[in-house]
Amino acid sequence: MSDTNAGPGKVVVNRAMSLDGFIAGPDHAMSWIFEYLDNDAFPDVMPATGAMLVGRGTHEVGKRMVVEDVDDYDGGPVFVLTHRPPAEPERGVTFLSCDLEEAVETARAAAGGKNLEILGADLASQCLRAGLVDEVLVYVIPVLLGDGVRFSTSGLGRIDLEPFENRQSGAVTMLRFRCRRDDPADPTIAP
Repeated sequence: MSDTNAGPGKVVVNRAMSLDGFIAGPDHAMSWIFEYLDNDAFPDVMPATGAMLVGRGTHEVGKRMVVEDVDDYDGGPVFVLTHRPPAEPERGVTFLSCDLEEAVETARAAAGGKNLEILGADLASQCLRAGLVDEVLVYVIPVLLGDGVRFSTSGLGRIDLEPFENRQSGAVTMLRFRCRRDDPADPTIAP
């Protein structure tokens, strides 16, 4: 792990997932999530969030979605990592076109000691592959979508996780995992 892991806040891949492993349905549809999950389901998650780092594709999908409580968002600043920043700025969004580690570092600094949430399958896979993620938080939604955007991109490789919490709120199950690291200097981490 790089010095990106310094400080009290964690880098957290946060996503809702259908039981068959999709984070979005066909055509990137995500409205099914809001049929089951709202901000009150797990009220401790949002206050622990200080900033979000989002992939460009996920950001574009999010802009097309109609969410009633969008003005109530208080997860800190939003950063979008992209190779092609838009010509016109967007209110409340900072576009980054730097490398992955610098983007995580920038967004993490803006989180002010709280967690940095990573959103988007491709961006999350890149962060996991680079060893920049501390925790994976998954909301399992009781629906089978059959097709769509998978939890991770192909080529991710094996990432070992250590479960440390699971909770239920209504029909939704929240699972939390630590990313395991092979660090011979740390006896608390099993290989």
